[in-house]
Amino acid sequence: MRADQADLAHLWDMLDAAQAVLQFVGGRSFHQYLQDRMLRGAVERHVEIIGEAAGRVSPAVRDEHPEIPWRRIIAQRHVLAHEYGEIRHELMWRVATERMPELVAALTPLVPDSRQTGE
Repeated sequence: MRADQADLAHLWDMLDAAQAVLQFVGGRSFHQYLQDRMLRGAVERHVEIIGEAAGRVSPAVRDEHPEIPWRRIIAQRHVLAHEYGEIRHELMWRVATERMPELVAALTPLVPDSRQTGE
């Protein structure tokens, strides 16, 4: 099944936000991340956007792409949106630096002209 226009829009939102996270943390250390409230907020907000968009992708497309950890992505969004006191900076750093490259790699082939996003 090919993704419809709504699915493509949500996948593009996920990819765009993931690429933004990579730009935010590029060349930064965990210590710098901890010291920069604006950076932490930007990463958290974009991870939240990724989770919101993931939750809007149709079940059919999600089933077709089990390589993307949909449930974990959506669950992380819920933590960020509803449990502010529970945000673990170490986990967010790992998400930003280890999981985002994997997510970008998985999403890029699903989004037409994705080479042009993030510029």
